[in-house]
This record gives sequence, C-alpha cells and structure tokens, in this order.
Amino acid sequence: MIVVHHLNDSRSQRILWLLEELALPYEIRHHQRDAKTRLAPPALAAVHPLGKAPVVQDGTLTLIESGAIVDSLLRRHGQGRLQPAAGSDEFEAYQQWLHYAEGSAMLPLMLKLYTSRLGEGAAPLAPRIDSEIANHLGFVDQSLKDREWLLGDAFTGADVQMSFVGEAAGPARAHFPHLDAWVRRFQARPAYQRALARGGPYVFAR
Repeated sequence: MIVVHHLNDSRSQRILWLLEELALPYEIRHHQRDAKTRLAPPALAAVHPLGKAPVVQDGTLTLIESGAIVDSLLRRHGQGRLQPAAGSDEFEAYQQWLHYAEGSAMLPLMLKLYTSRLGEGAAPLAPRIDSEIANHLGFVDQSLKDREWLLGDAFTGADVQMSFVGEAAGPARAHFPHLDAWVRRFQARPAYQRALARGGPYVFAR
C-alpha cells in the first residue's frame, strides 16, 4: 500500500492528485500545520528527519521531494501513463518541467511569502523578487500559449508537478492568461476534485 504523509496547504496535495489520476489505492496520514507558525508538526520528523511534506512510503521505499515522488510513482505504477516515451524529445522536456518546478520557479514565490512577513523591512528586496516572479510566470505563460497542457495536447505528470507553481502565484495569475486558464483546467479535472475531497481544505484551490 502506498502511504502519503500529507500536510495541509502544502505541496503534498499534488501527490494525492497524481494518485487519483492513476486510480491507485493509497492511504493518507494527515499532519496539521501549527496555526500560528504554519510549520509542520514534529510528528513528520518521525517519518523523515527533515520533517517536511510530502513523504511517500511505497513498500519499503520512503521518498521525499515532489519531483522524485512524481517520477517514481509513474515509473513504478504508471504503466506508461502520464509521461512521454523515455528517450524521446518530449520526455526530456517533461523531465525539465519536473526539475524546474522546485529548482527555479518556486524560489521567488517562496521569497515573496517569507518577506511579506517582514513589513517595511522587505522593501529593498521587493523589486527584485517581483521581477523574478514576473520572469518565471511569464515563461510558463508563454510555454502554454496555444497549448492545453505543458507538453501540448497530452496531460502529464509535468502538469501535476508544476501545478503548485500556478496555484502559489495567486492573484498574480490575472496578468498571465494562458497560465490562469491552465490552472482552471487542471483544477476542474475529476481526479483533482477527488484529491481535494480526500486531502481536506486547501487554500490554493482557487
């Protein structure tokens, strides 16, 4: 049985979604953020030393990092679904999106979140952070121009992995119509809705 250690309002929501897309049986172990600090509870550190979500237990394997989890689940259980054929140009583009999501795209969004708590102290950093956010969201937006999904007509694990970037962009999506339309499309998928029902409240589902 696949077990997902799920933290509310976190990247682990997209792992639940992927499992729903694949129609795989899985169990959720719910973990709740501290209401004041928004940090994960100590119980997650008992599962993995970093104490962060998602953590997936797949048989004897324990995995962290969303990109690695998406890749592993599709290779081990996907039976060729939701990813291009290995060795194809499309597969290399798919791998790029898996790494880009956390390797580049999420950094300025997270910096925006953290520095927003500093008030006026964040003012010197704000222009650079906003510029980087616009740069990355603009790249994703143009990549989706005339496309339904990141790799074209085919919905893949790349869309699942990149979903948190689109959702975390929040109101900024209004300036990027292709990105915004893509978020609305994937949030309307039945598997996404089933994952929400199982995972519980998720502030980014908007």
